Amino acid sequence: MPISIKPLRLLAVLMPLCWTSLAHADAGLTDSLPLDALQRLALARNHDVRISNLALDGAGANVISASAAPNPMLTIQTANINPAAGVGAGSLRSKTVDSTVRIDQLLERGGKRELRREGALFQEEGARADVREARRQLRIAVSQAYYDVLAATQRQIILAETAQLYQHSVEAAQKQRQAGDISPADVARLDVEALRASNDEVQARSDLAHARQALALLTGLTARQAQLPLADGWPTPVAVGTFSKDDGESLSSDEAIAKRPDVMAAQARVAAALSAHKLALAARTRDVSVGVQAEHYPVSPSNPQGSGNSFGISLQVPLFVRYQYDGEIRSAQVALDAAQENLEQTRIQARAELSRTELDVRSDSERLQRIDDSLLPAAKKSAQSAEFAYQHGAMAIADVLDVRRNYRAVQLDALAARADYAKALAAWQASLRTDSLESTTP
Repeated sequence: MPISIKPLRLLAVLMPLCWTSLAHADAGLTDSLPLDALQRLALARNHDVRISNLALDGAGANVISASAAPNPMLTIQTANINPAAGVGAGSLRSKTVDSTVRIDQLLERGGKRELRREGALFQEEGARADVREARRQLRIAVSQAYYDVLAATQRQIILAETAQLYQHSVEAAQKQRQAGDISPADVARLDVEALRASNDEVQARSDLAHARQALALLTGLTARQAQLPLADGWPTPVAVGTFSKDDGESLSSDEAIAKRPDVMAAQARVAAALSAHKLALAARTRDVSVGVQAEHYPVSPSNPQGSGNSFGISLQVPLFVRYQYDGEIRSAQVALDAAQENLEQTRIQARAELSRTELDVRSDSERLQRIDDSLLPAAKKSAQSAEFAYQHGAMAIADVLDVRRNYRAVQLDALAARADYAKALAAWQASLRTDSLESTTP
């Protein structure tokens, strides 16, 4: 059957588009960039999170190793070989040599195996908390980068509108100069302001490109995906100072700090260090080795003293006559003290972070509210009045330029306050995350 060329060409054109659509659908990115989808994408691709997951896998392997009992030791030995008399004739069993088969087993005492396993389990728990902490930190970083892009986008819009306003003013001023209604000095002043506004817009575009690049590096976005518009706007204000559990019940600040993954990791390592200290102390409890053996020494003309088959039992007990494991015990005690100091330091840092982020949210919220309720409307009204007066010849060009600069500064201050509040809110909410490792799996 002849094959049509046109359908194959159509398929070749559509296949890349299909793969691109599937890739975007898998990432949750079709025509915009939602914050939660970017966080999930970053959790799946971030190298720090992957490294922490590998560390968790390694800790799990250590649990298997620590839980294992010592293996027995098999010894096969041949002795009493006389080079002058030889080993005799016949089968291997008839040779006039002493053949021994022996099995030795180390018997650990003092609960060493249980302590090793307990310490490894606590280390695994700490590694699991490290994964949660890496994910928490990544969520904060993605949120910060996301709001940087949002702020840079709106800043570029504000400066583009300002540059366009100055360009229109320059064009109108040039017509007025030709009619003799405005001096050349005022036109030159407008030209300077227009050039400054144009430069500010160029810089804003560059800042926006850098912000999008930073977000792409965190989340692994392609160059095309990084140019998609953001799907989420600024967060709505929330009440600060109330903590809640996963089931909605109230949560005190101390409970919130205790449930933080970095604090839980430090607690797990204190428990692991305590188990290691107990294990070091248990080293003073003597382990014994029990052995059984079977010996074959056949009787032959060249070996009239042969005894045939014999059996033996042995017991090995270490003698602590020179060393009592003092170094290991002291080292374990130092490690335990260091783990406890690290836990206390982590708690202090967590409490300070919680207080700082809560204070930032409160202050940034109040600052933003004052700008939105009072400063921004007043500056906008002043700018509108100045433009109306300037258009009707009731205000000098120098005065209207001052009003324009003031209004633009207030707009940029409002944008900065909005970005600061969004970042502070994201950091405060992340400092209270109590979700489990399963609930944060992308």
